[in-house]
Amino acid sequence: MAGGNHSQAAEERATSRSQSEVNKRLKYISLAVLVVQNASLILSIRYVRTLPGDRFFATSAVVMAEVLKVLTCLLIILLQKRFSVKETAFFLVDSIVFQYKDTLKLAVPSLIYTLQNNLQYIAISNLPAATFQVTYQLKILTTALFSVLMLRKSLSRVQWVSLLLLFAGVAIVQVQQEGKKEASVSDGSNQNYTVGLVAVVISCLSSGFAGVYFEKILKGSSASVWVRNVQLGIFGTVLGMLGLWWNDGAAIAEHGFLFGYTDMVWCVIFNQAFGGLLVAVVVKYADNILKGFATSFSIIVSTVMSIYLFGFHVDLLFTAGAGLVIGAVYMYSLPKAPGSSSPGSSSSSSVSSASPRTDGGGEMEAFLPKSVLVK
Repeated sequence: MAGGNHSQAAEERATSRSQSEVNKRLKYISLAVLVVQNASLILSIRYVRTLPGDRFFATSAVVMAEVLKVLTCLLIILLQKRFSVKETAFFLVDSIVFQYKDTLKLAVPSLIYTLQNNLQYIAISNLPAATFQVTYQLKILTTALFSVLMLRKSLSRVQWVSLLLLFAGVAIVQVQQEGKKEASVSDGSNQNYTVGLVAVVISCLSSGFAGVYFEKILKGSSASVWVRNVQLGIFGTVLGMLGLWWNDGAAIAEHGFLFGYTDMVWCVIFNQAFGGLLVAVVVKYADNILKGFATSFSIIVSTVMSIYLFGFHVDLLFTAGAGLVIGAVYMYSLPKAPGSSSPGSSSSSSVSSASPRTDGGGEMEAFLPKSVLVK
């Protein structure tokens, strides 16, 4: 009997070690996916928006990404229903039409996300990729402040210090950019640093508000994460089409919806549409510290790649500012003291706590596609 118990205990230890190794490997894979998705999207948008020749309409790219996300989520729901079209249709009608009050709650955050996605195209079109990546971390500050004001959450001293360092780092980078802008920005006739800076600041404000508003109105909801994305995508497509008509209607009527689309533009759209969904699959293996590392490492990758791709110049002032931001992001993601309540490290983390966790653990991070970053 004792021999049997010893054998069983040995098997359990071996299984536990094996599972630990698998989880460790998955963590490193998650880190790589988060870094690649974070950096590649920003760099690719910057690249396609600064190429000579016909420039595609950013409003059409936002709409196309929304359509692809809706279709992908519908396919996933159909797969969950074992490819039963009838059952899927009844499920969607019940979730979206009959529960219309729940659906309408998503109109406001969807409007904000659509605005945010368009603003990010404007910002990346006018700012160096590295500068955008550093400045966009202000979304951590705005999310924290909105969480304190709207949800009455509290921050630890370390988090308050990290937010001050974050603001200081971004401010230093802006001083550096004001004094010595990227050559392509100062020489390019179609790029305006001030417009890009205003766009990224408004995008950070909208990101913080949308995440906290999402958490406030959807707390306790049991709807499927994929249904939520369909609901968001429907509103996002309609609102995106309105923005497209308002801003580029005449030009699109003349040149066409897909004007300026190249293989690289399609890569950007697919990255935006599916990158966040891919992150949703792996992010359940990533804790806050790993996500903080991913964000910090993405800033470094974006900076290094910007040097080679866009001739970005890194001096001591930019290095100091970016270093403060990287340190602040890491500090903010450190484990909180037991019993303390604090907001997520970004709008996406706020969204992830908006409703009960599903079988996928961190699957609520599938709301990430509404923004171009992980964040």
